[in-house]
Amino acid sequence: MSHDHRSTQTNISKTHTKFPTYTYKTPILATRHRENTNNYLKMPADDHKLAGLGSSIATVMFLWAIARQYFPAHVDTILTQYISRLVGLFNPYVEITFPEFSGKNGDGSGCLSRSPAYTAIQAYLSASCTDQATRLRAECEAGNTNSLNLVLDVSDEISEDFAGATFWWSSHKEATFIPLPEEQRYYRLSFHRQHHKLARVAYLRHVMDEGNRIQVSHRRPMRLYSNVSRSRYEHVAWCHMEFKHLGTFEGLAMDPVKKKEIVSDLLAFSRGKEYYTKIGRPWKRGYLLVGPHGTGKSTMVAAIANFLGYDVYDLDLSQVHDNSTLRKLLVDVTNKSILVIENIDQVRSLISNGSKVKSPKTTDVEENIVTLSSLLSFIDGLWSARGDGGHVAVFTASDVAKLDPALIRKGRMDVHVQLGFCEFEGFRVLAKNYLGLDWHPKFELVRELLQVREMTPADVADIIMFKTIEEPIDKEKVIDDCIDNLIEALSKCTFKQETAINNATENC
Repeated sequence: MSHDHRSTQTNISKTHTKFPTYTYKTPILATRHRENTNNYLKMPADDHKLAGLGSSIATVMFLWAIARQYFPAHVDTILTQYISRLVGLFNPYVEITFPEFSGKNGDGSGCLSRSPAYTAIQAYLSASCTDQATRLRAECEAGNTNSLNLVLDVSDEISEDFAGATFWWSSHKEATFIPLPEEQRYYRLSFHRQHHKLARVAYLRHVMDEGNRIQVSHRRPMRLYSNVSRSRYEHVAWCHMEFKHLGTFEGLAMDPVKKKEIVSDLLAFSRGKEYYTKIGRPWKRGYLLVGPHGTGKSTMVAAIANFLGYDVYDLDLSQVHDNSTLRKLLVDVTNKSILVIENIDQVRSLISNGSKVKSPKTTDVEENIVTLSSLLSFIDGLWSARGDGGHVAVFTASDVAKLDPALIRKGRMDVHVQLGFCEFEGFRVLAKNYLGLDWHPKFELVRELLQVREMTPADVADIIMFKTIEEPIDKEKVIDDCIDNLIEALSKCTFKQETAINNATENC
């Protein structure tokens, strides 16, 4: 033993002569090596076997990482599957994945819709467990910095104790080669397999209930969705912003009796989920708004949305290039929402026989081929039967005569609302909103003119609106001038009877 020690010292001296930087490190490393060797020899037999097994597994994994680079892709896939199964036999932990979007087929294709489980988990983790996280991602509504929300960032992990068991949550992002508007993210829950029943029966139910409660208590603002596609070959999806339209039924310039009927119908629909279930019909309602431009169709859509508190999906059919894309968009519409298709009488491709209408300057490839039969089948079947229901469809048109009868029949468009030119009752609503007037001596003259002349509510509002944001010094004079301007403009408008005669002549 002493001889070995002297030999070691001699080697060290030689090393010192050639490489002086290693003079003081070699004895330390040798000491640590002897200590580790002694500890290894003192280990129990079971620990000794486990250490050897761990070393063998590390070696195999290292060699596998090098060798798999030379395997064909299909062979690598098969081997990876079998190795995962083999590792799973010795892994004591269970993993559950919660993807952000559900509805995919096995090959990754199919229609995607946002998973309610994912949103509930996100709300739960953001409120309960983000204090442990070291990496957070900030999210907020478009145009609303007050709605800042911190969520678990990708590749970060947090743990939680529940009923004596430990559960680990981690956030991940799925690699994809398809250009999608949002990352394909998912949460992963890990726990020991002995707590499998506890996780399935109690813990997951606790997470879902708390997440849903948090979402209700922190209800986000209403959203306005629109479908955007820059090219025919690009993925089409909904983009959203905060819905801030202030339109209400109180400010809508229309007949009070008709307005009350619409409000009553909406109220009955919003409270009628159990009734629709009882009679075996989908919980949906359709509204057809017909009238010239400026008669308040868009304002009524906003009033319906604000009354129900539903998100609005504004579907632009000019951005939808085929029936498959239309299906994907409608599948992604959430429950308790409003689907709006404006100026549907101007969409040339919606024809009943399913063929396409081609303009002289377009080709077959460039033509929109969404058909009326597809739209109707999606609305009656796929769209109306999704989830818990609460779907409202609102179509607007300028000329109902151009619409196919199959589109506007009862059962699809349950309520038909004719929005015409401004009547006196509608004018009184506008005068109250814009001028603060309940009555004026010249109102009788305005009444007589509105009975025979054509002017839309939008034009009336533009004439009587104050042209300055400052309070006028002589308010009464400004109000008189506004009324006089309206009377003068009405005197120059077309007579209603002339328009009716012209329309009858065109129809003949």
